[in-house]
Amino acid sequence: MTGTIAVIMIFSIPILGIISNHLKDNQKIKASMLKDELELEKLKHTNFIVETEKMRLELETMKVDYSKTTDPVFLEVSGEKTNV
Repeated sequence: MTGTIAVIMIFSIPILGIISNHLKDNQKIKASMLKDELELEKLKHTNFIVETEKMRLELETMKVDYSKTTDPVFLEVSGEKTNV
């Protein structure tokens, strides 16, 4: 009986060490993944802002280009919008 308890005590300590080391490694991996996901979200947000600004500038350029046009259809449509 004491021999069995001694064997269990001897083998349980390394097993618990292996399990706790495994759990600690898993936590480190999860923290690293979370850090990478946060960086990715920041890049996505920056990309969205840059694309939005680019589209706004393109729209402004198109407005300037169309304001210089002599196309009668465009002038008629733009005149209707200003009269409304």
